[in-house]
Amino acid sequence: MIASFNPATDELLQRFTPYDVNEIERRLAEAAKAQKVWRNMGIQERRPYLQNVAQLLRTHKERYARIITLEMGKPLAEAIGEVEKCALNFEYYAENGASMMADHVMPSSASDSRLVYEPLGLVLAVMPWNYPFWQVMRAAAPILISGNAIVLKHASNVPQCALAMEQLFSQAGLASGLFTALLVGSSEVDRLLADDRISAVTFTGSTPVGRSIAASSGRALKKQVLELGGSDPFVVLADADVEAAANVAVKARFSNTGQSCISAKRFIVEHSIADRFRDAFLEGTLKLVTGDPLQSQSTMGSMARRELRDELHAQVKATIEQGAKLLIGGHAIEGPGAFYEPTILDHVTPAMTAAREETFGPAAAIIRVESAEQAIAVANQTPFGLGAALWTSDPDRARILSRQMDAGAVFINGMVASDPRLPFGGTKQSGYGRELAHLGLHEFTNIKTVWTGPVRT
Repeated sequence: MIASFNPATDELLQRFTPYDVNEIERRLAEAAKAQKVWRNMGIQERRPYLQNVAQLLRTHKERYARIITLEMGKPLAEAIGEVEKCALNFEYYAENGASMMADHVMPSSASDSRLVYEPLGLVLAVMPWNYPFWQVMRAAAPILISGNAIVLKHASNVPQCALAMEQLFSQAGLASGLFTALLVGSSEVDRLLADDRISAVTFTGSTPVGRSIAASSGRALKKQVLELGGSDPFVVLADADVEAAANVAVKARFSNTGQSCISAKRFIVEHSIADRFRDAFLEGTLKLVTGDPLQSQSTMGSMARRELRDELHAQVKATIEQGAKLLIGGHAIEGPGAFYEPTILDHVTPAMTAAREETFGPAAAIIRVESAEQAIAVANQTPFGLGAALWTSDPDRARILSRQMDAGAVFINGMVASDPRLPFGGTKQSGYGRELAHLGLHEFTNIKTVWTGPVRT
């Protein structure tokens, strides 16, 4: 069975029977048939459907947000923001998709040579629970506007989100099958990747699962985009606006209860301003209100599952035993739900658990360094390379140092975040390929060269 639980109360919300082989086959056949019609439509014909999706998201944002909060535990205000961001993404691709898909003329010896962008077919989306609408919708908009169809295998703890999105696309007027949700377990992913009707896969999740999907996709020679784990550094140099950095640090670490690949996790601070940063960061963290995510006063909700909370607590405990100083938190909150205290660890070294591993929850590690050079070295001392933040008042220095950081994105004097207008993705063990902007659209197209020789008379 696939079960939906409220992680803030431990209440069983609903059970679903996983789809059997016949239902999976029916849905894949329907998707393949619908995609053949969809791909032959002009992009201007597809555009209104994306606009309809955006309008429905905005009109019903409170209802969708409530489903998100009930299934994965984030504060309702954050869930509403997530739905609004999904609408923005669909509006962006509705507005810009045609120009992104336009032929790109290339000079050559031909009388005409150009790149044309054609859809691949059915794209399998294997998606996580932490942003159960946004992770799906940021992939769905470029996949659909480019003429593909999307087959969603969502995380098993957010089935109501998956079904709500499937219904939303139907209400927006898209043909049945262009967005199809498969309520199946993870054991079905290999079989789906081997199916000839699946042309590519986009995956967001942990690095170990990403390796497995990459291996299966490789055997089937299917295109992959992988957005995997992260241990994002938040570097604060001595010349930074320390108070501003600390204020942003609270949001960068504790939004979504710290359950984000691009959450700041390692706060690497020059020694001369480390105490000031620590005090300001601690002051802001103490203002967080952990509680029922449906209540407006709660600024931090529960973690998504109790076993995830247990894993985080083990990492915090190990780091303290290794010599880190606990400033605040460090314990599960007693009672129902998967709540964990906002936690800050100081005097963490790069060899300690909280610095070496991805901490997927509300625990921050402060690492003190002696220089900017050491800060960059420590920032890169990780197998991951998703996002990074760099705080300094010297723009020229920032441009130089940002090029030395191993990351798919470096945000200078700001918080790492995804934006439909900017490509998003990682390097090293944080994956490969890009989502969003024009690169995210082109990932799931056949970029075809068309060469035309001289016309002979």
